[in-house]
Parts: sequence; structure tokens; C-alpha cells
Amino acid sequence: MSDLDQLTQSLARNLKRWRSERGLTLDALAARSGVSRGMIIQIEQARTNPSVGTTVKLADALGVSITTLLDYEQGSQVRLVPPEQAVRMWSTSTGSHTTLLVGTEKRGPLELWAWQLMPGDSSESDAHPEGTVELLHVAAGELTLVVDGKPHTLPAGTSATFEANVPHGYRNDGKETVEMTMAVSIPPVR
Repeated sequence: MSDLDQLTQSLARNLKRWRSERGLTLDALAARSGVSRGMIIQIEQARTNPSVGTTVKLADALGVSITTLLDYEQGSQVRLVPPEQAVRMWSTSTGSHTTLLVGTEKRGPLELWAWQLMPGDSSESDAHPEGTVELLHVAAGELTLVVDGKPHTLPAGTSATFEANVPHGYRNDGKETVEMTMAVSIPPVR
């Protein structure tokens, strides 16, 4: 089984599990997430590999991290994630990419990401649920962080935090590769 097949199967199993655990019907999850009922059915039957945006919408609607939707083998007090098990979530033909390093559900989902953004590339994100906070640190290059339409320049060595309940994005307008680490804290579902 390929990595993509394994990811598709895991997502199908976990989406069903969390939807059931939250007591949500297909229609309720569709309304809450903005993802069509038909798409949710296809995902739960492992017939499609959804986009990162769709996966984020479903995770947000369920109040869990993407890590939890992709792999629910958590339980030990210490969970090690070797590099080959980190999940590449987004990439471009020029070499930009994001990797979900690790996440947890304790006190609300918390995710840790490694980003590499090539010159000229960008990534846009829809607004996350109210109370979601992102923290990031730029290790190399110069990042343009756009929050609710307003750009902020972050040279190497700069850190930032913002409430991510508005549209936001990350751009590399420079000539050097941007490398950054980002943590995302998502409020628990009430």
C-alpha cells in the first residue's frame, strides 16, 4: 500500500470515528465545515484524497487537529514521530512545502509545522475557528505574513503570533528560500 493509500484509509477511518464521537450526521458536518455531504461520503469511503483546505475545514469543524484526522494512534505519554512519518501536506513544483511535524489533542489541538517557501511562492489560508492562534519563527529568508489583507515583513530571526480567525497567508517575495517553524493552537470544541 502506498503512502497516499495509507493516508486516504487513515483519513476515512478517523473522519468516521470523530464524526461519530461528536454525534454529527453527514448533513451536520457538511453544514458546519462547508464541505459538501457528497465529498464527506467519498472521504469516509476512502474514494478520494481531499485537498489540504478541505482537510483543514473538516478538522476545524470537528475541533481536532489535522494530525488526529490523519493518524489516531496516540496514547503513550511520549509520542516520537520519526522524520519519515512526518506528513507532507502541501508542495509546489518549485520546491516550496509544509510538513506537519507533530500534534496533540491535550487542552485543545496543538500542531507544530515546518515550512519551506521558495522565492515567488505563497500559500493562502481561510479563517480558522474563533480562538485559533498561530505562532511562527522565521529561521531563514524574509517572510511576508498577510493577516486579514495587511502584509507584515518578517526577516530571519523574527517571530510572530496572531489570531488566525481571519483569512491569512504566507508569501516569499524575496530571492532567498524562507524556512520557518509554525505552531497552531486550536480551541477545543465546546
